[in-house]
Amino acid sequence: MSSLLFDLKTFGTIEKATFLERPNRFKALCEKDGKVVSCHVADPGRLKEIFIPGREVLVVKHPPGMKTQYKLLAINVDGEWVLLNTSIHSKIGEKAIKKGVLGFIPKKIKREVSFGISRIDYLLDDKIFVELKGTNLLLDNCCLFPDAPTERGARHLRELKEAVKQGYESYILFMGLRKCSCFKTHERLDPTFATEFKDALKKGVKFKGFKIHLNVDDFTVHLGDELVLCNDGV
Repeated sequence: MSSLLFDLKTFGTIEKATFLERPNRFKALCEKDGKVVSCHVADPGRLKEIFIPGREVLVVKHPPGMKTQYKLLAINVDGEWVLLNTSIHSKIGEKAIKKGVLGFIPKKIKREVSFGISRIDYLLDDKIFVELKGTNLLLDNCCLFPDAPTERGARHLRELKEAVKQGYESYILFMGLRKCSCFKTHERLDPTFATEFKDALKKGVKFKGFKIHLNVDDFTVHLGDELVLCNDGV
């Protein structure tokens, strides 16, 4: 089975630039061909360890009339290309699910399904809820989530627990965007999410994880190894 999850060239012609600064959550300034250009940042996370001035980035030019000139796709972190465009996480996650990262291949997938006061990323075969989270924070060879406090993330975990109570199966699925040995919650940064995560696993929500790899030779995203929980991850 092919490991291909997404082809970034579907966005258009991919070019390289140099990251300069991030004046706000959704905008980065980069240098390209000797000029400063504005780039849209889809990931609202803090990304302090990632957005270091001077790092190489992949960008795609926007059509005229947009607020920014380019779309930011990925950044080179010490030789490792890290995907930053969260707008395609859902598509990548769906493709990974179809390749069996949950341990089975569903016959039907619905995206963005309402449950409680939230929208859960996927409903499989009308009976299995799956919420996808991407982790790009690396510390001591561990992939951590979140990199900023997230009430939304905690709420999703509560919804998954409620779905289990109502007779559904539920999964919290983490996509590792970095090379790491295992996953754990960032308890020091967001103790509420960490507590909800531990409680969710105790109450029947299942954890699964997978890593992705960005090939800059042809700008494609591929399925990597399984992302497992660290020994102290729960």
